[in-house]
Amino acid sequence: MLELRHFQVLRAIAHEGSLAGAARALRYAQPTVTYHLTTLESHFGAPLFHRGPRGAVLTEVGEALLPHAEAVLERVRLAEQEIRGLVQRGTMTLHVGTFPTAGALLLPPAVRTLHQRGVDITLREGELPALLAALRSRELDLALVFSQPGDPLDLGEEFVVHPLVEDPLLLVLPADHPQAGLDRVPLTALREDGWIMGTTDWDPCDRLLSWACAREGFEPVRVMRTDDYGVLQGFVAAGVGVALVPRLGLGSPRRDLAIRPVDGPVLARQIGVAVLRTTTAVSAGQLLAELRTEAERIQAGHRGAESFSAITSAGDSAGPDHRAPGAPSSS
Repeated sequence: MLELRHFQVLRAIAHEGSLAGAARALRYAQPTVTYHLTTLESHFGAPLFHRGPRGAVLTEVGEALLPHAEAVLERVRLAEQEIRGLVQRGTMTLHVGTFPTAGALLLPPAVRTLHQRGVDITLREGELPALLAALRSRELDLALVFSQPGDPLDLGEEFVVHPLVEDPLLLVLPADHPQAGLDRVPLTALREDGWIMGTTDWDPCDRLLSWACAREGFEPVRVMRTDDYGVLQGFVAAGVGVALVPRLGLGSPRRDLAIRPVDGPVLARQIGVAVLRTTTAVSAGQLLAELRTEAERIQAGHRGAESFSAITSAGDSAGPDHRAPGAPSSS
C-alpha cells in the first residue's frame, strides 16, 4: 500500500540528488530512505532512480511518477492548512492574488460576502507575472488574471481559468482633440500624437498598444510614464498626450476628456479566475460565484449606458484639475 512517506522520499531524492541528501533533508536515517524507496519501486515493479557514485537520477518511470507524487503531497498540505484554520479559528483561509484594477472593482463585494460566511481572505496584489509565479508555487489558491491579443495566457494543464468579464481598452483623448468628435478613432489618426504609458516596459496596456500600432505600421511615441490612471487622465486632459486605458481603470466620467473605442478590431483583455484544477475548497467555489455575480453587474451597467462617449460628456461636472476618484493604478 502506498504511503505519503513513500512520495516524500521520492521527492526528496529527486530534489537532493542522492539518498544521503534525502536522508538529511527528511531527518531520516539513510536505511529508512532506502527502505521506503525499495518499497515504492516494488509497488510499481520498476526502478525509479539510476543510482551511482555521483548520486541518484530519475529513471523514465521515476520522472513520470514524480509530478503525481508532488501533486498528492501538495493536496495534503492544502487540506491540512484549510482544516487547521477551520478547527483553530472557526474559519477557512483563502489566499487570493489580483492585479490592481480587478482588485479595486471586482474583489471587494465578493470578499465582503465571504467574510460574512466566516472565510478569511489574504490578498496579494501584483502584476501578472508575479501572480502567475505565486500560483505555480502554490502560494495562492486562486488569482484574478487576464489575457489579451498578443499576450495569451498559458498556465499549463494543472490550472483551469474561469472567464469573468471582457475589459475593452479605450482611447483617452483631451476633450478638444481633433479626433474627439469621432465615435470611433483609428489608431493611424493618432500616429503623430505622444502617448502616456506605464513605468515599466512590461506594462500590459503598453504591450497591447505597441502590438496594435505595429499592425498599423507605426510605433507609438512615449512622452510620459505613470502607473496611476488618475494621474494619467490629468496629463491627458492637460494636452500632454493621449493614452490607452482599460475601461475598468477609468473611474468616474470627466468632461475634460473624450473616451473613444478604437476603430477596428476590438482591443480587450479577457479577465478570469485561475484556480488549481484539483482545488476542491468550498470557499474557492464561493468566491468564484461571487466574482461572477459582480462581473455580471459591471457588464450590465456598461450595457445599460447609451454609449461610453455620452457618459464622458454628461453627468457630474469636472473642471480642468479634476481627478477621477477611485481610479485604480495601472494593470
